[in-house]
Amino acid sequence: MATRRSAQPRRRGASLTTQPQLIIITGLSGSGKGTVLKTLEDHGYYSVDNLPLDLIPKFAELTRDSANLKRAALVVDIREGNDLRGFPAVYAQVRELVPAQLVFLDADDKAILRRFSETRRPHPLGGRSVLKSIQAERRMLEPIRSLADHIIPTSELNVHQLRKKIGEIFGSQGKSSRIAISIMSFGFRHGVPVESDLVFDVRFLPNPNYVPEFKERSGKELPVARYILSFPQTREFLDHVSRMLLFLMPHYVAEGKSYLTIAFGCTGGHHRSVMMAEEIARRLRSGGYPAKILHRDLAK
Repeated sequence: MATRRSAQPRRRGASLTTQPQLIIITGLSGSGKGTVLKTLEDHGYYSVDNLPLDLIPKFAELTRDSANLKRAALVVDIREGNDLRGFPAVYAQVRELVPAQLVFLDADDKAILRRFSETRRPHPLGGRSVLKSIQAERRMLEPIRSLADHIIPTSELNVHQLRKKIGEIFGSQGKSSRIAISIMSFGFRHGVPVESDLVFDVRFLPNPNYVPEFKERSGKELPVARYILSFPQTREFLDHVSRMLLFLMPHYVAEGKSYLTIAFGCTGGHHRSVMMAEEIARRLRSGGYPAKILHRDLAK
């Protein structure tokens, strides 16, 4: 995917090899600006869509001076109307205030026409055919396109490929290869968690609930965990599941998945599912994937 360096040097601007403090996203309607903004938000940028042009320098000052707002991204596009003519001057002012970069998303007329047909949304310029609106928008954006640090053609990119490209350009070190993983235990008698992406039923394992000394204890406690792990089917299941999950993770990341919830269910959510969630989380962490644990029904 090609990127473009500005031909003119800019005072106090961000080097293309460093992370900018403010990213301004622009480009043709239907070229993927919303996807880019959401991707940058996932990478830790505070995101704003369609901020009025006159407020952009103030917003840049806020990112410069605020202790809690160190990186931000915003979209500027044809919705500004005739005011968009003032963008080059505004951008020059912004570059004096903070390290900033301009991303321009482009696509050919055929791709944009197809996307408008699929979404059935009107073109922001309206009042004419979609094709004529696209051509008029392209002319209006040309002065801005010439300022861009990165020009990204999106005609042949799907959403996942575009997210990956933005992660490669702007993701923090190691950030683009991370996925937020939640490991959950639950009891089937209380219902399957609706937020689950993957559900494993561990009711085939021997149930500590029928062992008097374990009945009032949980799978987080070592004696209970040791009891469940004493069965060969437990160890074999753990090995199979952990290998499968470690295989899946990089593929989920490559497809742009940011969050994954893996749920283990037993009858009541106190013993087997709890132990399994704890052990799988430990193995994922050992494989380089930080995982949070939630025992949904342990207190029930």
